[in-house]
Amino acid sequence: MANENEKKAPQRVVLEIFGDSFPMKTDDPEYMQNLGRLVDQQMKKVAHTVRSFDGTKIAILTALQLADEYCQLKKDYDELVELIDEK
Repeated sequence: MANENEKKAPQRVVLEIFGDSFPMKTDDPEYMQNLGRLVDQQMKKVAHTVRSFDGTKIAILTALQLADEYCQLKKDYDELVELIDEK
């Protein structure tokens, strides 16, 4: 029986994002595949919105959208933690 704290050996996965393949090594292939699907879906949405074929532009706009979502969630989280700490 393996110890829960032991690290898993990195496994190779190939992410398909916006028509390109990205081989990666990860301790959690399922999680990495989910991240790849999220990025792929977001890039396709952005491409449809801006109607551009420039992959770099689409990737940057997607990164900005994901960064905005992250910052909003972090702000909300920090506010909740502050409220909990006040009690």
